[in-house]
Amino acid sequence: MKFCIVGAGAIGGMVGARLAMAGHEVALVARGEHLAAIRTNGLTYRAPDGRETRLRLPASDRPEDFGRQDAVIISLKAHSIAPMLARLHPLLAAGTPVVTAINGLPWWYFYGEGSAHDGSPIQCLDPDETMRRAVDPSHLLGCVVHAAAEVPDAGVINHTGGRDFIFGELDGNASERIRALEDAFTGAGLAARITSRIRDEVWTKLIGNLSVNPISALTGARIGEVLDNPELCALARAMMAEGMRVAEAYGARISVTIDERIELGRKVGGAKPSMLQDMEKGRPLEIDAIVSSVVELGRRVGVATPSIENVAALIRARERHAAPQAG
Repeated sequence: MKFCIVGAGAIGGMVGARLAMAGHEVALVARGEHLAAIRTNGLTYRAPDGRETRLRLPASDRPEDFGRQDAVIISLKAHSIAPMLARLHPLLAAGTPVVTAINGLPWWYFYGEGSAHDGSPIQCLDPDETMRRAVDPSHLLGCVVHAAAEVPDAGVINHTGGRDFIFGELDGNASERIRALEDAFTGAGLAARITSRIRDEVWTKLIGNLSVNPISALTGARIGEVLDNPELCALARAMMAEGMRVAEAYGARISVTIDERIELGRKVGGAKPSMLQDMEKGRPLEIDAIVSSVVELGRRVGVATPSIENVAALIRARERHAAPQAG
């Protein structure tokens, strides 16, 4: 298959590398020093077992350089998605899936959802619905990633753990295009599966991320350090419980308990969550997608989220007062 990875950072770079190593045609959309390094030295992929592979792949900061694709994988930070969406049209043929391998609640959450909220935007993510207008929802395909990776140096991807990818059409159908993606990812050594309830999977991941991610960014602790600290873990539990109540108010079925979700986190305990990585590099944090959107949805249906709101206030203040990155 012909893939374009839009956002070839930690997760996107890992996916692109694995697909290319499996024989697929892969192009990378990146920027800055990372793009320059990929063009000069190739993309270096370091597997969890320490094996290193260097790949020469076409890379650009212009999606239009690559033409029509069989699939487009978006692996951007939430705040970078809106400016990019309108630039994807040169990549899209009729039916080309735009796979949203992103953190937090996606802007498309209520598209094709089927409830009284069907079609409504999440205001903090898409206040004027420019994202909805940029790409027809028929192209969109949900994806939840349970894997960890880092970019220790420009052009280098460290795959630190996990390999699970869950795909779902927004309307729950098992389409031909989603089966092709499952086959491609499985063939690339990734654990891919299809679900008819992608929103349940979004929440299952999010109840961990909405707690551990900001706590980690506030404290500098890695995932395992947060969960092994009794006080921090108690706060994470309270936030998870609030998130689960919001999810259930919208009909989501969370298939894991809080204890089980914590154990999932401990499996990648040595990894740095995305917010901590961004904080250390002086980049904007995905506060709206991971935290504020849950508060917004809770308020819509009268579900209180005091712990989440308090941590949201702290992480926003921490982001505002973070020292700017040198250079």
